[in-house]
Amino acid sequence: MSKKVVLASGSPRRKTLLEWAEVSFEVIVKPTNESYPAGLAIEEVPVHIARQKALGVAADLSNNELVIAADTIVVLGDEIIGKPTSRENAIEILSKLAGQTHRVITGVVLMDGAIEKSFSDSTTVHFHDLTTQQIEFYVDKYKPYDKAGAYAIQEWIGVVGIKRIEGDFYNVMGLPVSRVMQVLQTML
Repeated sequence: MSKKVVLASGSPRRKTLLEWAEVSFEVIVKPTNESYPAGLAIEEVPVHIARQKALGVAADLSNNELVIAADTIVVLGDEIIGKPTSRENAIEILSKLAGQTHRVITGVVLMDGAIEKSFSDSTTVHFHDLTTQQIEFYVDKYKPYDKAGAYAIQEWIGVVGIKRIEGDFYNVMGLPVSRVMQVLQTML
């Protein structure tokens, strides 16, 4: 690769997925305002936040670096569900998702100087009904406080709680890595 790739995310899952794709990269994270304009289409919300992450990191880089930034949201109906703020909030979120179908949308921005390519990817997730005991066990053991929707598909709850998905499994982990690779190859 002629350009240096920078991942503008502290997510260990995104880091792992890029490593699995055998991309050589470094991680640089800047504090980012994760708010978004009122009235923005739901699919555009994670793209907007990813763009803010990319811009924050790109401002300090040279012209020979390509930034990859991403943001993932969980959507139940028309409600965007973020990361839980406490144990009680995590239990409340998972209780809402149990027995329901929701969408996981990841927005991705690849930025090379003035050139930007962005997209969002959506995966539909169908949860089984979950007991309060199952939800409390998961929250207490896995502490999903840094995860949108209060869960990680690759953990225990994904194995026992998810009935099926429609779309990219890795998108639910936080990065639709095959689609990222397709776009990345056109930019390097």
